[in-house]
Formats: sequence, structure tokens, C-alpha cells
Amino acid sequence: MTPRKARLIARIAALLVRALLCTTRIRVHDPHRVLSLDQGCGRIWLFWHNRLAIIPHLYTLTSRKRAGKALTSASKDGEILAAFLECYGIGAIRGSSSRRGATALREMIRAIRTGCEIAITPDGPRGPCYHVNPGVLALAQNAGAEVMPIRVEYSRYWQLKSWDRFRIPKPFSKVDITILPLETIAATPGPEAFEAERQRLEAILRSPADG
Repeated sequence: MTPRKARLIARIAALLVRALLCTTRIRVHDPHRVLSLDQGCGRIWLFWHNRLAIIPHLYTLTSRKRAGKALTSASKDGEILAAFLECYGIGAIRGSSSRRGATALREMIRAIRTGCEIAITPDGPRGPCYHVNPGVLALAQNAGAEVMPIRVEYSRYWQLKSWDRFRIPKPFSKVDITILPLETIAATPGPEAFEAERQRLEAILRSPADG
């Protein structure tokens, strides 16, 4: 797929999403005022892959004054997603565990240290759904960055037959976005401690509506 075609598809998708979200009632819950904190370095936004549709809009509502980038795969789908994010002023870092993984990790660490917000779907790009893959923990530990878990719930939605059961809010539905307290990923001296920390983060991110 050519970059021009990817941008065209992305622009159409962005227009459709914006039109859809104009009909929804979006409520952002930030009881700990996490979004207003300015700690001089970037944070890692963490949310499930199937809730991705609303996150660019959340960024435009709350964080446009801070540079934002998202990890997208190096595949053709990742190219379309990168172009889609560009419509919201969000940059892309291309890579996954199978392609450009080490390069993407270094790029994200540099971006975080310059104050950039980094968005990651910890169960993407291939799943399993609702499973925190270890890469995000390695990023947080190496960059010394805190993680900002985000829960998204739709009152009514369409669910696709994809690996992540991707959710799209229906017109005139309610969208509740909850910003959870910042989490520090502790240093882990061995595989068992690392897995315990991974499970802890996964439990925080899960909600009763995940299933």
C-alpha cells in the first residue's frame, strides 16, 4: 500500500469517527487529576487495543499542549493507523516484537525523556486480548516513566469479529473514560518478579466489562 492511499483511507476514517463521536456523550473521569500533572517527562498511556477508537479524541480534549506519539506496527495496517493518528496531531513510532522492536524501544525512550506522551495498547498488535505483553514493562523500566492506565466503557457498541473484538460506540451512546492513578513499574531482579509485576499491571487495567 502506498503512503498516499494509506493517508486517504485514514482521512476518511477520521471524518467518520469524528462524525460518530459528535453524537455521543463523552465523560472523562480524572479523580486524581493525573492529566493536569506536569512532571517534566513523558508518560505511557495504556489502554486495550479494542478501545483504541476513542483515544485520539481524548488526546485532543486533554493533552494537545504535550507532544504525543503512539506505537504502531510496521505492517500495512500500522501504516493506516499511523496516518489516522496524524489527523489528530499524534506522531507514530513504527515497530513490534517481530519487526523493528529494538529500534522502536529506543525511539520511545528518547521521546519519553524529552517529555512526549507515548500511547501503547499492551495487548496489541496480535493479542491475546486483555493480556499485557511484557514490552510495556521493559519500556517503563528503561525510560524511568510512569504508566497511566486508561479504562474506556461504552454504554452501547458494535463489536467486530477481530482477534481483539474491537468495539465501536454506537450513535448517541455514552462513553466513560476513566484515568487511573499513575503507576510506577518496580525494578524486577528476576523472571518471577517481572511476571508478578506484569500481572499486577494487567489486573489494574482490566475492568468488569472486559471479557
